[in-house]
Amino acid sequence: MEHTETLTRYMATFVQGLEQAGVRDVVISPGSRSTPLAMTCAEYKAINHWVNLDERSAAFFALGVAKEQRRPVALICTSGTAAANYYPAVVEAHYSRVPLIVLTADRPHELRDVGAPQAIGQMNMYGEYVKWFHDLSLPEGTPRMLRYANTTAKRAVQEALLGNHGPVHLNIPLREPLIPDFTLDNLWDITTNHNGTPITIGSRRIEEQDLELLVKTLQRYKQGIIVCGPQMDTDLGEAIAFLAKRTGAPVLADPLSQLRAGKYDKEQVIETYDAILKDEQIRETLQPEFIIRFGAMPISKPYLKWLRSLDSPFHVIVEPESGYREPAGVAVHTIFAEPAKFAFQLGDRVEEPFVDEKWLNTWKSMNKTAKDLLLTETPEEGMNEGHAVVKLSEVLPDNSVFYVGNSMPIRDVDTFFMTTPKQVDIMANRGANGIDGVVSAAIGTGANGKPVTLLIGDLSFFHDMNGLLIAKQKQLNLTVVLINNDGGGIFSYLPQADHPDHYEELFGTPLGIEFQPFVEAYGGTYYSADSWEEFTNFLAESHATHGLSVVEVRTKRDENVPYHRAKWESVKEAIIKQLED
Repeated sequence: MEHTETLTRYMATFVQGLEQAGVRDVVISPGSRSTPLAMTCAEYKAINHWVNLDERSAAFFALGVAKEQRRPVALICTSGTAAANYYPAVVEAHYSRVPLIVLTADRPHELRDVGAPQAIGQMNMYGEYVKWFHDLSLPEGTPRMLRYANTTAKRAVQEALLGNHGPVHLNIPLREPLIPDFTLDNLWDITTNHNGTPITIGSRRIEEQDLELLVKTLQRYKQGIIVCGPQMDTDLGEAIAFLAKRTGAPVLADPLSQLRAGKYDKEQVIETYDAILKDEQIRETLQPEFIIRFGAMPISKPYLKWLRSLDSPFHVIVEPESGYREPAGVAVHTIFAEPAKFAFQLGDRVEEPFVDEKWLNTWKSMNKTAKDLLLTETPEEGMNEGHAVVKLSEVLPDNSVFYVGNSMPIRDVDTFFMTTPKQVDIMANRGANGIDGVVSAAIGTGANGKPVTLLIGDLSFFHDMNGLLIAKQKQLNLTVVLINNDGGGIFSYLPQADHPDHYEELFGTPLGIEFQPFVEAYGGTYYSADSWEEFTNFLAESHATHGLSVVEVRTKRDENVPYHRAKWESVKEAIIKQLED
């Protein structure tokens, strides 16, 4: 078999293996060495291929697709620094448990480490951030090596999905010539396994005797809480609502828990706990005897402070797979089980609520008080970042994605986004908490056709404007709510703000640019909202418009901190009075 036929059949069986294992989307970063992979994916109709010119953007776009579709997505790039540009998204995928199949084309072995152009060390280049690395063999056309290519592709998907999901890395050396020949006979019938995904993964389940012991332990306590941090299972809300009802415990729901939106019962959901727990006196008054946590550690820093100050409550963390996510440094009892099934299973064993009704009612009353104060709008407040979240939450489309930037946007969502019956998936890049790739990841969540609304600050938006190109090219629906306070607003709340000699240059970092020309360059519709009426009207119009829309809200950093602190102070005073009565 001559070189071109060998290359073509090897790549075909490899790509077919990816599809047979469940990959439906491939994101391609253009380049020469990756030509056989890219062209084969484009030729193979069972896989959707996306072309994204900027490698960093491409990787975060793939991460967004994988997040929304809950399945592995493959990434393809050429050799050299192209692969290095995937690194930030690989790190994010690792910490946020998103399955990515990273396929880096490489020079053949004889051109490595000899000064050949566009040849860097790609062996294990992502280190501990991938679940599996393999340097693929050079293409061969024997039946055995074709099976090897096919089964290695399937194994890559399997490794990405086993246990906690995450990225894997296959490095693929290729010799020239690189152009495949798709006129070959029987090109897509060279493997024997055409029966769909050859992977079956079961879920963990707690044993009955352990469950009975847990119920007996919990029933000794009268004050407890259920906590749900960032996680992506939209079915968990109903299960936790059932568990909360059976135990009588309040549910502290992080904005990324998928518990603040949906049609399940939210009667016991406490969405304002971050504002409630900001005051030390209130934290000292509330002393839970048990905590059951699902998902990752919540975003809320006041919750973290409160947790560290508690007098050793019985603390249960439910994890679907192995892993340790307890940054507070407190003693925990970890249960490895499928979270929704465990919540139903535990609730079924509880015959009647054992949590003191007064405890639950105290939390519900505090939540109502905090919500009323946080949602109250006064004319002198003007345009501000908190009420941008309130107004936005009211007009978000049903069955849509709400993507949230890091720094201040996610914290404002934590404070001001209340429960809603609409089905809205709330997502963010909270694995590594970075500002890079947020635009691209948000666009990726809309690849399947869902409308997407992105809330983002001006620095994060500027950092990833290249990501807008694929939205333009593919006419994907994205509404961006751009909070422009001309710099890094999060630093205004940190000690750096007390050092004015260096603050603006090193931390405030004002951009001083107009975003409208950039938005229009990417084919988007630009709006500038100067009132809440304009803001909601523009949002409604953008959600009814196909393609990219950006609604800019200009705020002032020096007004933002007093606004937030006044809100939190009003919550503190009202709740302290409430607890004393």
